[in-house]
Order: sequence, then C-alpha cells, then structure tokens
Amino acid sequence: MKWFHNARWRWLGLSTLSGVLLGVGFPDLLPVPWLMLIGFVPLLIVENEVSEQAGKARRWTVFKYTYHTFVLWNVIATYWVANTAFAAGIFAIWVNALLMTIPVLLFHTTRWVMPGLRYAALICYWLTFEYIHLNWELTWPWLTLGNSFAEYPSLLQWYSYTGVFGGSLWIWVANVLGLSIWNKYQAKESYRKPLLQLGALVVVPMVVSLVWYTTFTPEGEPREVAVVQPNFEPHYVKFSLSEEEQIGRFLELSKSVVRPETDYLVYPETSFGLVDDQKINQYPAVRRIRNELSGFKGLKLITGIDGYHVFQEGEPLSPNVREQVRRNGDTLRYEVLNAAVQVEIGKEEVPLYRKSKLVPGPEIFPFKEALFFLEPLVEQLEGTTAGVGTQPERSVLSSGSGKVAPAICYESIFGEYVNGYIRKGAQAIFIMTNDGWWDHTAGHRQHLYFASLRAIETRRSIARSANSGISAFINQRGDILQPTRYDEAAAIRQNILFSDRVTFYVLWGDLIARIALFGAALLLLNTLVRGLLPGRKGEG
Repeated sequence: MKWFHNARWRWLGLSTLSGVLLGVGFPDLLPVPWLMLIGFVPLLIVENEVSEQAGKARRWTVFKYTYHTFVLWNVIATYWVANTAFAAGIFAIWVNALLMTIPVLLFHTTRWVMPGLRYAALICYWLTFEYIHLNWELTWPWLTLGNSFAEYPSLLQWYSYTGVFGGSLWIWVANVLGLSIWNKYQAKESYRKPLLQLGALVVVPMVVSLVWYTTFTPEGEPREVAVVQPNFEPHYVKFSLSEEEQIGRFLELSKSVVRPETDYLVYPETSFGLVDDQKINQYPAVRRIRNELSGFKGLKLITGIDGYHVFQEGEPLSPNVREQVRRNGDTLRYEVLNAAVQVEIGKEEVPLYRKSKLVPGPEIFPFKEALFFLEPLVEQLEGTTAGVGTQPERSVLSSGSGKVAPAICYESIFGEYVNGYIRKGAQAIFIMTNDGWWDHTAGHRQHLYFASLRAIETRRSIARSANSGISAFINQRGDILQPTRYDEAAAIRQNILFSDRVTFYVLWGDLIARIALFGAALLLLNTLVRGLLPGRKGEG
C-alpha cells in the first residue's frame, strides 16, 4: 500500500471511493442506501488534508478531486440519461457534476474565515444548491440526497413534515459525524461520543418512522381507478404504428379493466399526438373513445397529449411561439404543448392542463435570452430552442368524482411543485409518464420510487400510468401496489382514497431549504467581508 502514502494517489483513491459509495448507494443498483450516510466522508478527508497543506493551488486541488467524485456519482447513478440522446446525456452528466462542486468550493473558502462553522456552512451551501437546482431553468434535481432512501418508504414517513430536504440534512449530518469519528480515530482520541451520536441519528428517525408507518391510518373516500400501460417503444415502434393501431390497443386494454363503477381511466404521457387544444373533441381518437366507451357514462379518461395551441388574431403571443408560413402566404403562429386532458363520457367539456416543469434541452432552452449564441449547439444535441407552452400556476382536473393533480412525467420529482396541486384542492395524484426513453435501466425504477415520496409528503394516493413501465398505484404510506413489468402491455385497477388531509409539508413546503438559503447567504456574506480584511487574502 505504498501508493496510499503518496498524497496524490491517496486523494485519487479516496475521491474515487466517495464517488462509488454515492453512486452505488443511490437507488437502485444495490439495496444499500446506508452508503449515502458515509459516502461523502472520503471526499471530506481529501478536502481536510489538502487544506492542511501549504500552497496557493489548494482550491484547484479540491476542485479536481471533488469533480472526480461527482462525475463518478453521476455516471453510476444516472448513466441511463445517455439512452435518450447520447451526446446530450454525456453533456448533462459532466455539467451537473460541475455544478455540484460549487457548494464544496464555497465551503473550502469559508473554512478559512470561520473554521468553527465550516461544516454548518457546508450543509447550508449544499441544501441551497439543491434548492436552486429545483427551481431554476437548468433544473436537474434527480440526485437530491433526500431521494436516496426512496426505495424504502417505511423509513421516511417523517417526509410528511420535512420533504426531501429533511433527508438531505439527515445524510449530511451523518457524514459530518462520520468524518469526526475518522479524525478522532486518526488522532488516537476517543471517538465514542460521535459514534453514539451517529448511531442515534441513524436509528432514532428510522424507528420513529417504522412505528408511524405501522400505525398510520389512511383517510379519504374510495374511488375506483383503472390504469393502462400500452407499451409502445418510444424511439421507433410508436412512430411506426398507425393511429388506428395505437388507439385499438388502448381500447382493448381499457375494456379489460373498466367496469360500470370505475370512476377514472388513466393513460400515459403524450398518448395522442398533434391535438389542437381548442378542438379536442374533434380529434379522431377522442371520438372513437367516446363511442366505444359510451356505455360507461361518467367515466373520466385522464390522458397525456402531444398538442398545440394556435394563436388567434390579437391574442397575446407567448415566449414559446413558433411560426409557419401557409401556402396562401398567411403566417400561422402556434406553440407546442405537453398536456393532460380529462375526457368525461357523456360530457362535452374537456379541461386541459399544460405541463409546466420542463426538461432542460428537450422541452426548454435554459436562459435562452442570455445564451442565444448556443442555439446551434442545443439543436445539434437534439434539444429545442423554441420551448413548450406552460401555465403560471398548477391547476386540477375536477369532476363529480373529485379533484385530481395531473402530474406529467418530470413534474413528479418536484415536491414543492406538487404541493401546488394540493393547495388547489387535489385529492389524489395521477402521474402520466413515458419512461421508455431510458430503456430497461435504473432510470424508470428510480422515477417510480420518487413518486412514493410525493405520496408521503402530501398523504395522497397516486395512480401512475407509464407507457413502457412501470405503472402502479401508491398508497398514502408510499407503498407501491400492483407494479407492472417493464416492456409489457398491461392494465390494472384499484380502489384508491381521495383525501382532503393537509400535511405540514403541504402547508410549509421546503422550509428547511429556505432556512439553509438564509444561513448560506449570511455565511457567504461574512466570508466575503472577512476575506477582504488584511491577512486573509490568498488563503485557500
């Protein structure tokens, strides 16, 4: 182990270990989420050792090994993003890892002016980074630390108070205690106290959650919901089948589960294409569905559509407007929509919801006005420069059976965003998605597990329809019920509860993150002010 005594090789080994621990600990390669509780410790050891050495290149050295760790973590946990578009996926991994280094570099700077608060600063900076990453246009919060235990909802019942940021805080405090144990061990001091603290930090929340899980009483009125998984391979097969063949499969699966007492039927994201949002009832697939399911009066079909909105003369144009010159010389102005509609048998009105939390690249060009010069690169990476039409606030799909939150794909991983539906009165959450873009990888399973967190945070039952899998129902405790297999056509039916319960998290949202944001602002301001004082320049 001579290499371990060489600082550079030791730091490379430790930063690699951190990346592997974080990558493998994230769902769902192996059932070892506990690794997240110590995953940052090797990297923190590197940062600590680098900081103790003299030289002006410390910040650059910390950056190199931190970036190495985070690239490994991103590759191991989210390698599947490259299946959508290889170049864009690789680009996303490298950029996301780069952004992750920011809170660590800020921490490394703060330690020189406030050494006693350095790890509090690290936690505040990291939670602030996660919060910003949830709320800006370049959003990619998949690796939010609070998602790490999503596969085990029985251990996370306290998320109904804290949301995922409670989990992120928990994981970071555990890692800081782990570092304390290591430092005391290296100094040949007693590490009994931090070891007991770490044990209590890990065990107590889990025990409380398990008790809460076993004693939890669900609330609400039952509604029968059927979910269809048509299984059209999205890269090639979906576009090679005629619309008649596709709607035929939808109806065949629907008729196998729908009964007179069924309240809702759920289809996945973008089930039907090129739908004019002002002429939905004239769309052939909608007419055929109304005709063949006419015997189920009152049945509500909630489905995703790939639609568009045509701007009429004098109507205000959106930032996402596109133009097309017709043969007669007129200019057609329109915007593309990824939307959800509610088609009720026996009722003409068709309410529509526009997906508004968009995937950077395929659905939105982040910071388009400032980065206009990157438009050719975005198009080369198979992204969009025009964007997709959205709406400013959440809305629910209402009927005599209740109010439903129509969360479309990416939207379901944003906790506070989903709260917006609940505050509008949503009694259940219907998730429409198309996870086949990632093929048979960890991606679609991770996406499913994250839905369990939304169920716990809001105490809402969930019906999830995925084009290629996994479709399922999720109860108010976060348990996944009747999961379908990936890459199979299926239809399932379940009674789920429509509830009006309001959790602490629904009321207060990401309170922990906002407190961290305030703390980070104070710490950063103090760091900048003290850094300008004589004797402080050049440190770090």
